[in-house]
Amino acid sequence: MRHMGGERVTEAVADAVALLRTVADRDWDGVKAGRLDWSCRATAEHVAGDLIAYAGQLAGRAQRAYVPFEITLDEGTGNDGLLDVIETTGALLTAALRTTPPGVRAFHPYPFRSANREGFAAMGVAEVLLHTHDIAVGLGLAYEPPAALPRFVLTTIFPEVRPDADPWRTLLWATGRGDLPGRAPVDAWRWKNDLVLPSERLTLQGLTPATATDLAQGGDGGFDWVVGGPYEGTREAAGMLTQAYEAGLHRPEFGVFVLVRREDGLAVGGIGFHGAPDEEGRAEIGYDLVEGARGRGYASEALDALSRWALARDAVHSLCATVEEGNAPSQRVAERAGYVRAGAEEERAVQDRHESEGSLLLYVRRDPGTPSGR
Repeated sequence: MRHMGGERVTEAVADAVALLRTVADRDWDGVKAGRLDWSCRATAEHVAGDLIAYAGQLAGRAQRAYVPFEITLDEGTGNDGLLDVIETTGALLTAALRTTPPGVRAFHPYPFRSANREGFAAMGVAEVLLHTHDIAVGLGLAYEPPAALPRFVLTTIFPEVRPDADPWRTLLWATGRGDLPGRAPVDAWRWKNDLVLPSERLTLQGLTPATATDLAQGGDGGFDWVVGGPYEGTREAAGMLTQAYEAGLHRPEFGVFVLVRREDGLAVGGIGFHGAPDEEGRAEIGYDLVEGARGRGYASEALDALSRWALARDAVHSLCATVEEGNAPSQRVAERAGYVRAGAEEERAVQDRHESEGSLLLYVRRDPGTPSGR
């Protein structure tokens, strides 16, 4: 999966600026931008400020907060000059995206305190598209960006929004700027960058619908894999995530993660949930490793890290993993990660659910405060 973030930012900025230059001679200060409280002029300045802020976060590898700087325009700068600034800040973000390695993350507050280069690209594109829409509404212009741009935004930072045949109308609806048939109006929203969990030797990097789709279709998902990867189980899990996304059922924190080795940045396997926790707070986890990465404790390390994170959530009381009876290595993975063999009744229920003839064993790890029968 080739990194397209820089190209998407370039395309979004060029398309927006081309439209806005046609009305640069008009008064932007005295006109409200769509439903916003800002004027069209203030909204355009906001776009430039966000683009340079995102470039600064990535270039400076900021980890604790936003880098404390902002841009100001020279006194007397007209609308044409402001559009020059948007083009320049867009080019700076594009340069930062193209020179940032895939594993780098920088601070962003929503919702997991960091974002990678794809996340910053999608946020930059979203700022350009949405605020160009706001300005266009205020100035009475028709505006619709190329469909690939809102689709990129939706599949990267709106993972819980069920897709529609028209990605631009879907993005406008998801951000409270329009209506979609059969869907309730949106009055509050946040985009979501992917979740990344650290362990001693690995990072567990959450898949977005965009990266999951690429993996499910035979791509690399934007990861550099060890020889032999990704394993087929990872592709199948990515396909399940894509199906959940298309049905509007995907919850990214209970999705699929690729295991990336810290020492060399190579992906060695996958781990993830079979779905969100049920009403009783139970969730099932599956995992796999590329064959050449097995036997080094990576799977147990990842399973322990993901289990600790999940059991710290209020919605989760117990986790389970089903293992084939003859797969002794996978059984040891579960045991080293703190899982214990379930009771016969629980195991039979899972076998029935999987339509198994007794070949599956059930391993369980519980919140210490949860009764064993729950």
